Amino acid sequence: MTFTTVLFYILATVLVVAGARVITARSPITAVLHLILSFVTASLLWILIGAEFLGLVLIVIYVGAVMVMFLFVVMMIDVVPESLRAGFRTYMPLGLVVGGIMVLEIAFVLGTVYYGSGAPVPLPDSYDNTLELGIAMYSEYSYAIQVGALVLLVGMISAIALTLRERSNRKYVNVNDQLHVNAADRIRLVSMKSEKEEAAPVKEGDSE
Repeated sequence: MTFTTVLFYILATVLVVAGARVITARSPITAVLHLILSFVTASLLWILIGAEFLGLVLIVIYVGAVMVMFLFVVMMIDVVPESLRAGFRTYMPLGLVVGGIMVLEIAFVLGTVYYGSGAPVPLPDSYDNTLELGIAMYSEYSYAIQVGALVLLVGMISAIALTLRERSNRKYVNVNDQLHVNAADRIRLVSMKSEKEEAAPVKEGDSE
C-alpha cells in the first residue's frame, strides 16, 4: 500500500466523520466548524487526485468566504437547537428520499468510472488542468459562465433590496458637496483681543 493510498483513506475517514458531525451536532456553531473541516478535507482529496484548481477554489471561496459568513450569521442570531429539531420527524422521510437519490447518483457515476469499458486516456507530463479548465470556461462555456455571473448579480441585488430599510434618522455624506467645497468655507479666522487672567484676591487670615 502506497503513501498516497494511506493518505486517501485517512482524509476520507476524516471527511466522513466531519460530515456526520455536521448533522448530529447539537450546537449550530459546532456543525458549522465541522462543515469547514469537511470542505478543507474535500479540497485536499481533490488536490490528491490532481485537481489543484478545484481544491484551491473550494478553500478560497467556500471556506474563506461562504463558511465564515455562515459562522458569523449563526453566532449573531439567537438559534435555539430545540426549535430546529422540532420538525425533524416530519421532514425525515423527504430527507431520506433526497439523500438516497444522491447516493444512487454518486454510485452510478463511480461505477461508470471504475467499471466502464473505456480505458482512460494517458495525459502528457506537461498537461496543466488549470490551464485547460480556464480555456474551456472562457471559450466553449463562456456563455454559461456569463449567465451564471448574471444570476449571482441578480441574487445579490435582490438580497440588498429585500433587506434595505428606510430610516429617517440615518446619516450620510453627500459626495458632490464634498468635492465642491472651498477652503474658506471650512475654516474661518476670527481676530480676538487677548485677555489676561487676573490674580485671585487674597483673603484675610490666609497665611503664607
